Amino acid sequence: MVDSVGKSRIYKYGKKQNSRVNDMELTKKHNILIIDDSEFNIAVLLRILGSSYSVSIAKSGIEGIEIAKKLNPDVIILDIIMPGMDGFETIAVLKKNASTSKIPVIFISGLSKTEDEEKGLALGGADYITKPFSTEIVKLRVRNQILMLEYIRTIEELGRIDQLTGIPNRRSFHERLFIEWKSAIRDSALISILIMDIDNFKMINDTFGHMMGDVVLQKVSKAIKDSIKRPTDFIARWGGEEFIVLLPSTATDGAFFVAESIRKSVEDVEIIFMDGRSTKVTMSIGLNTHQPTNECVVNSFLHDADSALYEAKANGKNNVTIFNP
Repeated sequence: MVDSVGKSRIYKYGKKQNSRVNDMELTKKHNILIIDDSEFNIAVLLRILGSSYSVSIAKSGIEGIEIAKKLNPDVIILDIIMPGMDGFETIAVLKKNASTSKIPVIFISGLSKTEDEEKGLALGGADYITKPFSTEIVKLRVRNQILMLEYIRTIEELGRIDQLTGIPNRRSFHERLFIEWKSAIRDSALISILIMDIDNFKMINDTFGHMMGDVVLQKVSKAIKDSIKRPTDFIARWGGEEFIVLLPSTATDGAFFVAESIRKSVEDVEIIFMDGRSTKVTMSIGLNTHQPTNECVVNSFLHDADSALYEAKANGKNNVTIFNP
């Protein structure tokens, strides 16, 4: 199969073959980019890796850099001796570019001197394999980089998820907000936000204990999540007993409808504890709608929603209050 990406041609291979490295489910979701000018080396590497990965080919350093920027492969296999830009120059460019700097690079080279290997690793290479190379060594070295990559991705993902409720955390929300904020500026679109707080949560903790308070947070987060219908809407735990919902391309009326749906859903939940006791909770919600421009400040947008939440508390709790400048 041949795909076009810009001016570069990317050759993808994936014929099913037997593989002795089968203790990990390697799937086509993992992409390998081979940068090598040798047809023989390419053919050998495709035979070794084509059954387990989606493999793309670049026959020069310049072409490989462009493909890496567009495809963001999981691993790059890079030859050192190539006409024009060699492997050392290629990895130097890859490591300087923000979009490609974290991609692990495995050198495969006929240069077997210690100083060549040291140079490759010093430039940021993740591994170095000398020719002639063993089939199993190539498989295992690539596999190890994939395992490490998955481990890092898992750690990064855990850093964006609230461990108690299983929904995104404050850090994750900020990342999503800035993406939607820029999109709203580009499209001249409205964006709404809901900041909500469980009413009298301290009293719940004092009455039932902190472990039961955790159960309340879990039940409430589920009720909020179940109330969100559009895939573009984003819920997160803001901190403590506070939650936040981002509603892209949503005017005040639509945001108020969602907020009321959340408030009623939380109010209707009966929370039954393991010891047989039960309770119900309510939420106060602050709503803010804005059309971002390049002159607008995200922190002000959040602050105004928070002000509306405080007003909702002052108005007797268990209500939705819209920010009014």
